[in-house]
Amino acid sequence: MNNPSFLTRRPRRLRHSAAVRQLVTENSVHVQDLVMPLFVMEGLNKQEVISSMPQIFRLSIDRLLFEIEACMTLGITAFAPFPYLPDDKKDSLASESTKVNGLYLQAIQEIKKRFPELCLFTDVAMDPYSSDGHDGLVKNGKILNDETLPILSNMALAQAQAGADFVAPSDMMDGRVGHIRKTLDAAGYQNVGIMAYTAKYASAFYGPFRDALQSAPKFGDKKTYQMNPANIKEALVEAELDYAEGADFMMVKPALSYLDVIRELTQKYPLPIAAYNVSGEYAMVKAAAERGWIDGERVMQEILLSIKRAGASVIFTYFAKEWAVLQKGL
Repeated sequence: MNNPSFLTRRPRRLRHSAAVRQLVTENSVHVQDLVMPLFVMEGLNKQEVISSMPQIFRLSIDRLLFEIEACMTLGITAFAPFPYLPDDKKDSLASESTKVNGLYLQAIQEIKKRFPELCLFTDVAMDPYSSDGHDGLVKNGKILNDETLPILSNMALAQAQAGADFVAPSDMMDGRVGHIRKTLDAAGYQNVGIMAYTAKYASAFYGPFRDALQSAPKFGDKKTYQMNPANIKEALVEAELDYAEGADFMMVKPALSYLDVIRELTQKYPLPIAAYNVSGEYAMVKAAAERGWIDGERVMQEILLSIKRAGASVIFTYFAKEWAVLQKGL
């Protein structure tokens, strides 16, 4: 039958040329959607390879500023630095996190002094500074919730004073958003926002990140505070609490295996939803592409598009610079 009469609808009409396909494209990733995570280390003119994250490096502050400048010329205007510290700077109270002359606060100050126009998301968690490698205060082998909150709030306040636009508590302690909000407001930092890691799952995709910061737990795991990958109702409880406590953004981490969670939060809350395309997701694409098993560029674009399609308005991704270069045709 050459012309079936029952085909009143032919979806292929909207696919027959590149011009038509572009015209009816429903979702697009834009450079302004992307946040570039960075790793900062001590020293001068230093760059260290992270073996599990090809093309991503630990950078001293001076090299970090060059990298940010290069990204900004590509249109990236939002960044999220993380600190890599030697073990002798770590203790059980994460004391290094609030030292004005410490690595992280110095990095924040230098970034905002050099590039006041960019948007800076800073990380609030104990694990990069903790001799225990956990996101909360450890006593007698247990991660204490309420005793951790003042430590996180003091850390957030120090980052706000250094120039952070948004502090991003990634610890998953109960009540930390409200505690941080009250601390910031009381100190006169009402305009510093909070990016809450609302649904941070106890995921196997974080391995390369922990390699980058050398921040793996010294005992046990993080399952008593990070979320069970099997659960989505739990994410809605966390979201309701973060919303009520004053979060300005809500984050889902990881992104790719939790697109349904991104969609749920997008549909139920009026706040912008962020997603973290994490280190393991990045590393898998790079490893497969290096072996010629996949087209790395196309897979990268498809992954970022899927996250945007799920509803995320902000995407933290190690692909940010590579994606921007590709869009520029460089």
